Amino acid sequence: MNHLEFAYLSNDAPDNTALDAFVRARPDGSAYHLAAWRRAVTGAYRYPSQVLVARRGGEIVGMLPLCSIARPFGKARWVSLPFCDLGGPLAVDAEVAEVLAARARLGLKEAGAAGLALRCSLPAGSDEAGLEGRKVRMLLGLPDSAAALMQSYPPKLRSQVRKAEKNGLTSEVADGAAAVADFYDVYSRNMRRLGSPPHSRAWFDAIYRHYSAAGDMFIVIVRHEGKAVGAGWVLTCGDKAVIPWASTLADYNPLAPNMLLYWAIQSRLCEIGVRQFDFGRSTFGEGTYKFKKQWGAVPAALDWREWDAQGVAHPAPPITAPGAKGGAVSNLRPLVESTWQKLPLAVTNSLGPRLRRYITL
Repeated sequence: MNHLEFAYLSNDAPDNTALDAFVRARPDGSAYHLAAWRRAVTGAYRYPSQVLVARRGGEIVGMLPLCSIARPFGKARWVSLPFCDLGGPLAVDAEVAEVLAARARLGLKEAGAAGLALRCSLPAGSDEAGLEGRKVRMLLGLPDSAAALMQSYPPKLRSQVRKAEKNGLTSEVADGAAAVADFYDVYSRNMRRLGSPPHSRAWFDAIYRHYSAAGDMFIVIVRHEGKAVGAGWVLTCGDKAVIPWASTLADYNPLAPNMLLYWAIQSRLCEIGVRQFDFGRSTFGEGTYKFKKQWGAVPAALDWREWDAQGVAHPAPPITAPGAKGGAVSNLRPLVESTWQKLPLAVTNSLGPRLRRYITL
C-alpha cells in the first residue's frame, strides 16, 4: 500500500467541509458519517468526538468518526457511531478501511478508553437464509418520480395509502422550531407508550441545527383535523437518505397514519433526487421488518464489532435480537417497560434523556 498519513480532526476544523464532500461522494457514505452527527452528539450530550482521517498524497482516502461515550461507573469507550445503526470506517477500499480500524484500536490504551465499537453493514442482497434473528437495515431503491414510485407498489399497498387520505389525514414537509416541537410531541408520547426513554429535546434541536444548515434533513408531519398524529425525521447524504425516527400516536393508528407518513417521505425523496432510502434497523422476519418489506425494501445485515482496551475482539449486539433466548434481562424488561408506561409524560421526558444518553443504540 502506498504511504498513508493519519491525523485526528476536531469537529470545528475547516477540513470537515472537504471530509463531508468525501462522505457524500462515496456510494457507502451515510448521513451519520457527516460532521453534523458528531457535532450533535457533542453538543447535546457533551460526549467528546473526533474523526480519524487517512490521506494519500494529501488527498482524503478514508475516515473513521469516533465518539467517546461514558458509561456509569466505568471508563468511556469509543463508538462509531452512537445513537444510530451505522458508522465505522469509510474508505476508498477495504484495505484503507482496515488500516483505519487498526489505527483506532492501537490508540485505545493511550487514550485510556475501555474499548472500541464499530457499526458497519454488509451489502444488501445477502443470503437471507442466514439472517434469521439478525438485525438488518432495510434499503429501497427509488425511481426518479413519485408517480413511478406509486405505480411500483402492489395494489394492496396503494389502497392502504389512499385509505389514510380518505380517513382525513394530511401530510406536509415541515421546517423550523414548530416542526421540531410537533415531531417531539408525537415522538415522546410514542416512546412512553413503548416503555422506552426518549432522547432529549436538546438532542433534536442539535440535530436540526447541524443538519438543516446544509439542507441535509427534513421533517414530515401527518395531521388529523390539524393535530399532529404522525411524524418522521429524515436525514440525507447526496443521493441517499435514512429515517432515524418515526412515530405515530396509537389512538390514531386505525386511520393508518404510518402509511401516509412513509408515502409522503418516499415521494419527497424522489422529488429531490434521492435514489436509496434506508428504512432503518429491524430484526429479520419480525413486525417492523415486514412493514418495511411491503414497500419493496431489501435487507442488509448489520456487522457490528467490538474490541476491548487490549484490542481483543468480542461479540457485539445487535447482530442477533436481544433477549432472544431469555435470561434475567429479558425477563425484567416487560416489568420496566410497563412501569415506564404508567409515568406522566412530563416525568418520562425529564428522566428519560438522563438514561437515554447511556443507551447508544
